[in-house]
Amino acid sequence: MRPKFKYQVIYRHRTEYPVSVMCQFFGVSRSGYYSYVSRMGSADKDAVLAGKIKEHQDRCHQTYGYRRMHLWLENQGIHHNPKTVLRIMKKYGILSEIRRKRKWQNLGQQIHRYKNLLNRQFFADKPNSKWVTDISYIQTKEGVLYLSMIRDLYDNSIVAYKTATQQTINLVLDTIRLAMKKEKKRVAAELQLHSDQGFQYTSTAYFKLTQSYGITPSMSRRGNPYDNAMAENFFSILKTECIYRHKPRTLFEAQNIVDEYIYFYNNERIQTSTKLTPLELRCQFAA
Repeated sequence: MRPKFKYQVIYRHRTEYPVSVMCQFFGVSRSGYYSYVSRMGSADKDAVLAGKIKEHQDRCHQTYGYRRMHLWLENQGIHHNPKTVLRIMKKYGILSEIRRKRKWQNLGQQIHRYKNLLNRQFFADKPNSKWVTDISYIQTKEGVLYLSMIRDLYDNSIVAYKTATQQTINLVLDTIRLAMKKEKKRVAAELQLHSDQGFQYTSTAYFKLTQSYGITPSMSRRGNPYDNAMAENFFSILKTECIYRHKPRTLFEAQNIVDEYIYFYNNERIQTSTKLTPLELRCQFAA
């Protein structure tokens, strides 16, 4: 009989017979038995913590890595070393998925071109002073759903987004209109809006709309996708944490998934850099 099974028998009958006698009978040491008992207690503690982690992973669509999960646990008053959280998430199979890299695309005919004013300075000292924007797509069995969004570099929140079944200039213009409708009273005097060189952003309609709102366009250099890395970063997060996992079959499902995830992202998803959600950080500035 293996020692583990002997320890189990001793543990089961520990109230009926002296432990020392049973250890002698089974030919195992008392120190080995008590070490086994100690490991049992540790396993019980791991199971309790794993249960809490799994419960929250289910709530956040299994998107939290161990660092973000550690921050959430700290906020709940549950204090553990980050490496302990990682070990338990590995042990119980409750890790988040690994992100996939997004393929870069360069689309369209250029009409209006702008300087790269952002110049990879991906930070802002106040809300609504630096925005980045881009379009991505979600493939379904019914066709493609295009997503246009604007992200604020102050808190990384999604200020506005629009979806459509065609990648048109109006999709971009409607996104800007929605963002300005929501934030107009709080927009900085010199708001920068950074984009890539897609045909929507080089169009005359885009030029006229940004001029009418007093927005200063900024544009990535040709062949430099990292100039708009923060817009691409959000799409990577969205697709890895949500789209690739749920694989929407219809346009309606894709729209619902986008709506739910962006609400979760803005209001509930903790950022490891700030230890706050985007809107919590935004509210702190307003206060």
